[in-house]
Amino acid sequence: MAHDAKQVDVLFSDFFGVSQKAVERHGAFDISLVADLPLFVDPFLLFNSRKRQYRKLHDQMIDYLRFLRDKSANQHLDPGLIRAWYVFPEVRQNWLGFTLTGNRGRGLGRKFAYALHTNLGQLFLSFGDEEVTKGSHLEKLCLIREGVGRDNISDFTNNLILEFLLEYSQDFAKRHIDRKLRKTFTVTKVRFNYETESWEPGTFDLPCFQGDYVLLTPRNVLTKDDTWINKGDLIRDFDAIPDAIPNAELRAQVNNYFRKLLPKRPKKEDIRSAKTSTLIRFPELIDYFIKYKEEHGERAESLASAKVEFSRALYLQQFRQLPQLLKESTRFYETPGVTYEEAYQRVLFFKDVIENKGGHRIFYVKGDPIEREEDLHILYRMTWFASASDVTREANDGRGPVDFKVSLGSKDKTLVEFKLASNSQLKRNLKRQASVYEKASDAKETIKVIVYFTAAEKKRVDAILKELKMASDRNVVLVDARKDNKSSGSKA
Repeated sequence: MAHDAKQVDVLFSDFFGVSQKAVERHGAFDISLVADLPLFVDPFLLFNSRKRQYRKLHDQMIDYLRFLRDKSANQHLDPGLIRAWYVFPEVRQNWLGFTLTGNRGRGLGRKFAYALHTNLGQLFLSFGDEEVTKGSHLEKLCLIREGVGRDNISDFTNNLILEFLLEYSQDFAKRHIDRKLRKTFTVTKVRFNYETESWEPGTFDLPCFQGDYVLLTPRNVLTKDDTWINKGDLIRDFDAIPDAIPNAELRAQVNNYFRKLLPKRPKKEDIRSAKTSTLIRFPELIDYFIKYKEEHGERAESLASAKVEFSRALYLQQFRQLPQLLKESTRFYETPGVTYEEAYQRVLFFKDVIENKGGHRIFYVKGDPIEREEDLHILYRMTWFASASDVTREANDGRGPVDFKVSLGSKDKTLVEFKLASNSQLKRNLKRQASVYEKASDAKETIKVIVYFTAAEKKRVDAILKELKMASDRNVVLVDARKDNKSSGSKA
């Protein structure tokens, strides 16, 4: 297969004409400028770092949270001050996160602001002055109540260390990027002035892409899936936390309170609810959980490093091949038309590349298939690079999220759902979800794409489609990602 002289630009290094080695020497992650990647900054990696600069950044974050804690004594704070001190935009310029629709997320709005203000004023009055743990942790604020979640913690961390990220990116840009590809940007909310109690702007010389600046992030502060201190581990390890409390009286009160909340035959949701209620009643339990996490902090760095390296291999080495394969195979990125035909043709191109052009290899790392719907979404998002259509992921039009909504104006909408053949809910989803989504969004069609990796999975899908009388449905597209039935001559 002949190669075009110019490859499709996907990475930061592609767009700005620098070597990947230069980005690596700077310590940064070579981000994709086609779609966000599911990585984020873990504040614990700053706290536990051997780098004094990172630990200082964490201290500065806690200083600001102490300031907010002191202000939270007034639970009826002026709404204008709530906006000034708690509300931040998403730092979308680092191209990290969970949106997959370019790089525009929601940021930290009023819901986050009031949840954080309430948590600091009611649950965590001692925040910043803990006695059980070695230090204070931003993640503590998302461990109990709804409203402050994992994404919020990452966004908040990025905002509180924004000046560092701007200077880190500016330093690289001045040394490696052509002046024509840079621009001077004035950025709001860069540093906090404790005398005036207000955020101040700053001016920086940064890489410019599509009229906005681009930020680089050090690899060694990134992780994937979850922060080291997280709610899932807290609930999962709840039973062991009281045993770590040296105060026998408090330990007995905690166990007694928890048992009283449980019905005679508790279900899974009853147990989870009882755990959450107990944590709200005895928030000091959180400190013992965090102390355990601190004592095993070396695992946080090694796990995060492995996850980021896996992501680099998968997203930046494997997945970046897809746009090039599509460009080489067809006039793919010039495909116009109404959204249904355009979306359908892109699915078929996607299928052809995976099945016949060696693209199936994208799904395999060290010989093993990577079976996650999240990764299918990233790949399909890449097929829409340079399209005039508006492509949004997980659009929620009232009855739950759908993988992709493709639209040209308000009357031309098509939905695209991706499923793994191994998904235990596949039959139910095929039977019910699509019609619900179409009704909620006014879309006329839903294209359902099912990817399978084994002959057994294909057999299961065929049986489900036959039972649902969907075997000949044009809008159900099966993609064969097996490697044991592909010609050794397939080109990747």
